[in-house]
Formats: sequence, C-alpha cells, structure tokens
Amino acid sequence: MAKPFLTYDQQLDKLINGKKLCITDCEKAKEILRDIGYFSLIGGYKTPFINPMTRVYEDNTALEDIYALYQFDLALRELVFKYLCQIERKLRQLISYSFCNLHGEAQAAYLNPSNYNNSPKNMDAVNRLISILEYQANRNTEHAYLLHQRKVYHNVPMWVLVNALTYGQISKLYTLLPFHLQSDISKEFPKVNERGLERYMKILTLFRNVCAHNERLFSFRTRIDFPDTVLHAKLNIDKKGNQYLLGKRDLFGLTIAFRYLLPRQSFSEFKRSLIKSITHYHKQSSRIGRDSLLAMMGFPANWESITLYQI
Repeated sequence: MAKPFLTYDQQLDKLINGKKLCITDCEKAKEILRDIGYFSLIGGYKTPFINPMTRVYEDNTALEDIYALYQFDLALRELVFKYLCQIERKLRQLISYSFCNLHGEAQAAYLNPSNYNNSPKNMDAVNRLISILEYQANRNTEHAYLLHQRKVYHNVPMWVLVNALTYGQISKLYTLLPFHLQSDISKEFPKVNERGLERYMKILTLFRNVCAHNERLFSFRTRIDFPDTVLHAKLNIDKKGNQYLLGKRDLFGLTIAFRYLLPRQSFSEFKRSLIKSITHYHKQSSRIGRDSLLAMMGFPANWESITLYQI
C-alpha cells in the first residue's frame, strides 16, 4: 500500500498526534520541513529517538532534538568532504605525474590498453576506462580547459584530463595501472601499500558520495572493510573472532584512513574540528549521550584522548 501525500499541516499532525513528538512552534516546524523535507529530516534522523517497541518517540523528544542531529550531520559532511577533497586532489596529481613521467604527454599513451594492467580479467574494465578517457579527451565540451587544450595544443595530456574525472573514475584508473606505477604512488603515503591504497580509494569514493548527495553520514556503514592497520592493534580495538568491531566500516575507520592519507597538520586540524562539532552538538541537544553518539559513529568512547601519531 503506497504512502499518501501529506501537506505540511498533515505532516505536523502525524508527528504530534501519531508519533507523540513535542512541537511547540508549528510555524517554525513547517519552515524546517519546507527547507529540508519530511523524508530527509524525519526519515533520516528519527531512529535514535524512537522507542523500538512502540514506534513512537521517547518521552519529551522534541523536533529541535531531531533538527540538532541533522545540523550536526550537515556540519560533519562539510568537514569530511573538505578533507576527502584534499586527498582526492593529491591522488589526481600523483596518478597523472607517475603516468606522464613514464609515458610523456602523448594522448595515445592513456588510450593504449597495453599501458594498463590489461590481464584477461581486467580487459573489459580497461576498455570501459579507455572509453571514458577518450570521451573526456576528444568529445567533452563541458570543461573550458579541455576545449582549450584541443584547440591550442591538439592534445589533452593526462595531467589535464584527470581533473575531469570523478572520484570513482580516479579510483578505477589507479586500480588498473601497472603494479610498478601503483607502487610509485603508494610510496607517497608511508605505511600504506599498493593494495591498501586501492581499498582506501574505493571506500573514500563511497564516503564522498554520501557527502555530495547530502545523505546521512554520522551512522553510515560501508559494505567494504577498511584495511587492518597498526593503529587498530595499538588502540586495542575489540574483536569478534579475527574481525575488529570498530574502525572497519564506519567513521572511525575513515578517521584512521585520514591519519594515513593526510599530512600531519591537516589530520590534526580535522581531529580538532571533529571534536568541536561533537561538543557543539551536545550544547544544542542532550537527548543522545556522548558515548551513545560515538557508538553510532563507530568511535571508541576514549577516542579524544588517543594520540593517533604514537605508532
């Protein structure tokens, strides 16, 4: 049975009388619903406040509590996206530099399947990648810098072309490079090997998509595990069998990845900003305790005191 369309007044009636949510200023509540939408706000952030037995809100839960969690998640997405972009920018540069250092600027080099790990199992993926690169090099009209390169130089070198690729395409490009080029690139990230960097890039693409599409981030879990690291062991993360329970598919895993992929100063800035965002959230709402929020994010309770550089 399809859900019926509800006007803003009907949405408020459902929340107040059906779900027992405290709303004292209906006009302000309608303004919030107009700005964000019922599905994005209520559907996205109601779970921590709902009694799982009755499916109504816990006593004295107010719309402001849900809105505060939404605002926290919005700030979290902006923070994470900033540092994802910093890593992405470095990876674009490293990939294009390594490739051009080997092959030069000739357009034919990155359109030649023999310049990739063109094993039988990779053949289809290499052909799809080359099709994307060929489009960007010869037919894309959305980027002025590509048009300029074609018009003036009759060639679009790799170090220009990579700027038109998505994060996912950059990740796929790295995956299909010959091993020796992957090795050259991964050496720029101490303690991260070729396969580890490949895994990081795939997972960072997932987090980037969450941020770019304004989806819920604070409790996001990936389907792909972050690599086990020295930090997982040093932090004494609990295990179930051989599997770490934290830092594998969650925001804490992303934080560990940032520790390995960002410059030290950038990582320190990220950590300070993250602590500040969590502190600010708890000033806005006390409905979710600190430890409960950290658990939803995948963080150990003592994470703020952890010096992640002592490894």
